Amino acid sequence: MKRTLDLVKNMKNNSYFLFGARGVGKSYLIRETLGGQIDYIDLLSSKTFLDLQSSPSNIETYISKKWVVIDEIQRIPELLNEVHRLIEEKHITFLLTGSSARKLKRSGVNLLAGRAYKSQLLPLSWRELVDEKIFKLDTHLHYGGLPSVVGRDDPSEYLYSYVDTYLKEEIQAEALVRNLSNYARFLDAAALMNGEMINFTKIANDAQLRPNTVRDYYQILQDTLIGEMLESWTGSVKRKAIQTAKFYFFDLGVVNTLKKIKVIERNSDTYGKAFEHFIYLELKAYIIYTKNRIRLNYWRSKNGHEVNFIIDDKIAIEVKATRRISPDDLKGLIALSEENHKWKHLLIVSEDTQSKIFQQGIIQIHWEEFLKNLWNGKYF
Repeated sequence: MKRTLDLVKNMKNNSYFLFGARGVGKSYLIRETLGGQIDYIDLLSSKTFLDLQSSPSNIETYISKKWVVIDEIQRIPELLNEVHRLIEEKHITFLLTGSSARKLKRSGVNLLAGRAYKSQLLPLSWRELVDEKIFKLDTHLHYGGLPSVVGRDDPSEYLYSYVDTYLKEEIQAEALVRNLSNYARFLDAAALMNGEMINFTKIANDAQLRPNTVRDYYQILQDTLIGEMLESWTGSVKRKAIQTAKFYFFDLGVVNTLKKIKVIERNSDTYGKAFEHFIYLELKAYIIYTKNRIRLNYWRSKNGHEVNFIIDDKIAIEVKATRRISPDDLKGLIALSEENHKWKHLLIVSEDTQSKIFQQGIIQIHWEEFLKNLWNGKYF
C-alpha cells in the first residue's frame, strides 16, 4: 500500500527521527521504499545490539552509504552522540526509528540539537485505505488500521497477540514498570475510559493502584506512542470550560481488544464512541502527515455542553454516529457559537447523507465528504 508519509522526500531534506508504535509498518516501509539506497542497522538484532551497546563507536564499521537507518534507536540512546558526530564530520543522513520516546527523553541524551527533524508513522488511515479501495467503516471501527490487521482472516487473534507483545517486549523487556500485572490492570481500566475525561482516582480504584501511579502509567502510554492526551479548549468566556484532558488510544482495534469487545452493534453507545474515535484519528493523521502546526482540542462547559473537537481555535466539529441529525445533536455547537469568538467553520459530522445549514451557520456534512475536504486541505 502507498503510505502518505514520503520517506524519500524526507531523507533528501535532512536527518530525522521516525517514531511510531510497534506494528504500524516502519521497518517494512523503510525496506520497501529505500531498499538498496541505505545501510540498515537493526538494534532488535541481538548481535548488533550487544556490539553497539558495548562500543557505540563501532557504528562507523556498519556504514558504507550516505543514507543510514538505525531501527529502534531508543534501545541504545548513547548512539546519538556518534550519529551527531557522523552528521557533522561525514555529512551522513540518518533515519532514526523508534517505538518509544521514553529513554530518549532522559536528561543528558543527545537529541542532535535540531539537526534531525521529527515525524511519525500511524496505523493506516481512511485516505490510505480508500486509495487501495479496501476501506469498510464497520470493519475499521472494530479492528482498526494496523497493517497486519487489514485484510487478515483472524484480526482478533493478531490483536490479542499485539497487546501481549506490547506488554512483554515494550514494557517488561525495557523495564518501564516494576510490576507488569499492575500495568496490565491499568491498561484495561484506561481502555474503558478511552475518549472520556480522565479521572485518575476512578481509574486508580478500578485498577487497585495509587493515583500517582496511574499518572505515571499514562505517561508511559504516551512515551510508547500507544495514545495521546487531548487537552481541553479554554477559550470560552460565557460558559466556563472544564480543563480536564481526555485520552485516546492510537488504534481502534487495540483499544477494542483491551475492552474485550466482540461485536460492535449499530446504534449502540460502543459504535458511537468508536465513530468519534475514528474521526479523531483521521484528524491526528492529517495534522502529522501534513506537518501543519495545528492545535487539536475538545470543549466541555461546566454545565455540560460539549463539542468533540476544536481545531486551531477556528473550526469546531461535533461527531454523531447517526443517519438522521436531530435538533438535540446541535446543542453543543449552538452553545459554542454564542461565545464571543469568530469561527471559520461549525461542522456536525455524521452518517446523515443530507447536507444542511442550520442556525448560527452550523453545517451538516456526511463523514466521507468531511474527510475528503480535510485531506484535500479545504479547511486550512
